[in-house]
Amino acid sequence: VQLVESGGGLVQPGGSLRLSCAASGFTFSTYSMRWYRQAPGKERELVAGITSGGGTTNYAGSVKGRFTISRDDAKNTVFLQMNSLKPEDTAVYYCNARSYHSDYWGQGTQVTVSS
Repeated sequence: VQLVESGGGLVQPGGSLRLSCAASGFTFSTYSMRWYRQAPGKERELVAGITSGGGTTNYAGSVKGRFTISRDDAKNTVFLQMNSLKPEDTAVYYCNARSYHSDYWGQGTQVTVSS
């Protein structure tokens, strides 16, 4: 099982980034997918989630209206489009795949929002 995040980097406040998480080794379409983030000295927090099939999404209040989670089951990939980025969005972003009996994590990708 692998979850490989990409797309992180350094961006100025107000800018955009699109994170990707490529999955392999399990039946991607049957898993709900989530993005978490962890800033230095803080606990890991849920940023956004999407159900298997993509019918339902949910977001942390701090990112609602700015971030969009989506999935492409044909490519076994989940995305996080991040717009209007703020310095407080700086964190390591992790991809998570979850089913009733399994829970998988990626290695994380760094997002830094700074001028």
